Amino acid sequence: MGTKLIVNEAIKASEVQLTGLNGEDLGVVPTVKALLMAKELKVDLVCTSLLSSPPPCKLMSRSGAQRQKEQEQRETRLKEAPVKVKEIRLTANIEDHDYDTKQRQAAKLLESGSSVMLVVKIQGKEGPQAKALLERLITDLTSSGKKATGIQLSGKQAAVQLLPN
Repeated sequence: MGTKLIVNEAIKASEVQLTGLNGEDLGVVPTVKALLMAKELKVDLVCTSLLSSPPPCKLMSRSGAQRQKEQEQRETRLKEAPVKVKEIRLTANIEDHDYDTKQRQAAKLLESGSSVMLVVKIQGKEGPQAKALLERLITDLTSSGKKATGIQLSGKQAAVQLLPN
């Protein structure tokens, strides 16, 4: 998919910083000697980075190197993925059972890595009540997430965004 692994004879450096099969540091070794060691152990010499001199190389099975590279790519993709913002709507006069359901729903979303926007619809003079409800939810969800923004009160709604921990 991404860049190709540099393995065995494809490594052009005259010497490499060698790491053994069990992660032990074998120091700077001539590439020829490292290739001989790899052949004796029936494994591959895999270059892990070309950005330093001498390049760091590991003794490992090729399938293991490929797997490790794919795992690293998967992790970087996950880190770069934009955080999804899910919206949960409530009303200022909410029943306890409904409150518990919305709280569980928000906790589940936060634990899955999504950001949650809690929105309370306001009618008339429910502003302070809506703010109190959001503060209670924030306190109840501290184990799952933290506030990204303060509580914003506008004419028809009160909102707050929570980020996953």
